[in-house]
Amino acid sequence: MKLHSSNTEKFQTVTGYDRSGVEINAKRFDYSVLVMPELAPRAWDVKRFEDLTAEHFERIAADNPDVVVLGTGERQRFVHPRLIASLSGKQVGVESMDSHAACRTYNILMGEGRKVTLALIIE
Repeated sequence: MKLHSSNTEKFQTVTGYDRSGVEINAKRFDYSVLVMPELAPRAWDVKRFEDLTAEHFERIAADNPDVVVLGTGERQRFVHPRLIASLSGKQVGVESMDSHAACRTYNILMGEGRKVTLALIIE
């Protein structure tokens, strides 16, 4: 099988993930983060899924992403629609999935040139 390399070095790419953290461009983060292709990863003040508020998503909406991939930990969980109203009002989709799937999905969308935000909860 022939593999083709893609030119994603200048973008924020998930290079590793486990239960206790994530690596973005080989730099480890052991706390919840917001990741966008062209911005350095930022701490996201979410300790647990149950702590999510509308304000957490308003912070994401301010970046004007096309889509948000929400990593909810070891299992997929869905947020109440009222929490993501700031994104829905801008026609921004929010896809909830377990964190491992969220990391893979973010890399795929980022590689396609999409303006995607990975919102990853690390408990």
